[in-house]
Amino acid sequence: MTLRSRLLVGAAGALALTAPALAEHGQPEPQPATHDVIVVTGYRMHVDIHTETEISPEQAPVLGPDAAGLVARLPGAALIDNGAVSGQVQYRGLFGPRAPVTINGASVLSGGPNLMDPPLHYAPMPLVERIEVDRGVAPVSRGPGMGGGMNAILKSVDFASGDEIEWSADTMASVRSVGGSYAVGGIAGAADDRRRVELLLAREDGGDITSSGGDIPNSHHERSVYGLGGGLRNGDHEFGLTYRRVDTGATGTAPLAMDIAFVETDIARATYQGTFGEVLVDAAIGWSDVLHGMDNFSQRPNANPMMHRFTLAGADALNAEIAFGLALLGGDFQLGLDREDAQREARITNPNTAGFFVDTLPGLELDRTGVFAEWTGQIAGFESELGLRADLYEESAGRADVGPALPTGPRMLAMAYNMADRSAEESTVDAVARFWRETDGPVTWRLTLARKTRMPNFVERFAWLPTSMSSGLADGNTYVGDLDLESEAAWSVEAGFDWSSNGVYFRPTAYYRRVDDFIQGVPFDDTPGVVDTPTEMVSAMNGDPTPLRFANVDAEFYGLDADFGWQFAGDWRIDGVASMVRGQRRDIEDDLYRIAPPRLLLDVTWEQPDYALTFESQLVAEQDKVSRTNDERETPGYAILGARLDWYARDTVIVTLGVENLLDHTYERHLAGYNRVADADVAVGDRLPGAGRGLYARVSAAF
Repeated sequence: MTLRSRLLVGAAGALALTAPALAEHGQPEPQPATHDVIVVTGYRMHVDIHTETEISPEQAPVLGPDAAGLVARLPGAALIDNGAVSGQVQYRGLFGPRAPVTINGASVLSGGPNLMDPPLHYAPMPLVERIEVDRGVAPVSRGPGMGGGMNAILKSVDFASGDEIEWSADTMASVRSVGGSYAVGGIAGAADDRRRVELLLAREDGGDITSSGGDIPNSHHERSVYGLGGGLRNGDHEFGLTYRRVDTGATGTAPLAMDIAFVETDIARATYQGTFGEVLVDAAIGWSDVLHGMDNFSQRPNANPMMHRFTLAGADALNAEIAFGLALLGGDFQLGLDREDAQREARITNPNTAGFFVDTLPGLELDRTGVFAEWTGQIAGFESELGLRADLYEESAGRADVGPALPTGPRMLAMAYNMADRSAEESTVDAVARFWRETDGPVTWRLTLARKTRMPNFVERFAWLPTSMSSGLADGNTYVGDLDLESEAAWSVEAGFDWSSNGVYFRPTAYYRRVDDFIQGVPFDDTPGVVDTPTEMVSAMNGDPTPLRFANVDAEFYGLDADFGWQFAGDWRIDGVASMVRGQRRDIEDDLYRIAPPRLLLDVTWEQPDYALTFESQLVAEQDKVSRTNDERETPGYAILGARLDWYARDTVIVTLGVENLLDHTYERHLAGYNRVADADVAVGDRLPGAGRGLYARVSAAF
């Protein structure tokens, strides 16, 4: 298969379900009935909508450096935009720690208590080959997590087919006018049939993004990634080793109380895949270390030195996993064991006052041991995937230290925290059953039943001082944790079908998820607004007299999403994605915070042998189902238009030119958060707008 036979998404940001040939070496091919796969490479694949695995539900631009924005164009997905490189994916209402993300199959350690470096922060677009998304619910083999899992596969140099060394490279460069940004990077290396070696590099930089009403404050970014890797193969045994360094410089996060001063991350991973008789063995060990600095004065106005704050957060983790696969009961059986040991800490300081410091997350130890069993095969004519998982969590926190320059209130809270039992041990059990059946006609039926759990994250459990740390909720509230939180348990069901015939395809899914002990911010006590506790007094000193406390409540999610398309003429086709989700509290009459509004994406494409012209539209409804608990504001609906031209210059080169927000429309993005930067074109507390009209260009090439 020539490189030209693969679909460009890198320059044009298209989403495509990949053909089986794109499965990564050593990993099972994703099933089209249970996965969506986004290809992010520089090459073209013929889109044959008669073949399920080659359906292109849409082709759309990738604007900006954040891979989360690409995933967000799938059915049921949306972008939580906390900054240019701080985006999270919301999937069917779940985001943050509820939507698990891996990179090359490995869990990702984020360093910050506000998720300024969420998992996809470590997958810059110039280095991403494809992203696999579990449709609805992740299998238990993905690890713990409540929603659909995402796995970003980075570009790599594969083994060659012969004993002669072959050199190769896969590169990308792009520019975008609205922020004066650029991105460049790729991978290069050499390989024969037994050895391979690769080098990777990416550099991204951009200023504040312009909207139709002025600049979007603190939307600038700076990130560099470099690394190397290699592998050895001998018969049925394959070894791999990779190392990456991610350096993020001064980067704005306007919806949060601070901006990124730096994120310095080292990631290393060793893998083994082999066969012993009839048993397949897949093992890996990984290590990561993150040092994260953030402040509220170097990139945003803050004229009062007494209010300058700098937070230094650190995290490191060691994880290991092993899985055994064999044929069993007419199908494939997998048994796995995984372990993760993580340490975290965070200290807030005033760099102008030596005695001002406070350990908001003191010496956290977070350990998890998991075991799973998963079987895939046929039951009563249905292709089936049955999985069971159990995890044991052991967590503890050290003693909180407070500097002499802090007042009595924080000291009292630290004393109470240090006297409490700061350890927890809990086990969880997950179960997933997925069924799909291909008929003799054009339809594949799908059904998923699941019970998934989630442990409280380290902020929700161990945050003792009322601050804006909230794992990136960005609602402007201050939060404290609860040492006695219970784990979440979600029961879910989803059903749908995939249909394609005579140039038309349609893939709808309806779902319902009932969550017991959902973790949500609630008023700190029964008298919100009455400052009568030490926690409320400290919070009021910091400007918020009504702090929220993470607590267990009951919630539910339900909705419908679909992708569809129609090749209505020989060279013309229309592709679309529709998504609707509702998130509600079950214990009181309130909606859940930061739920994506209904939306429809429509693209019309005219494709020729050497180029394609696409007209794009985003139609987003108003969101008036908002959380009163989080003081969430409603947002109006909007429509955005764009266009792009893809030129397939050669088999291995593609050039894309495009225009975004063609009519320079002013609009508020419901999931973008509220501005917290003073003296800006957007008032403090107003919803952050979307980008204005601008041009972009991208070139992807392989050698």
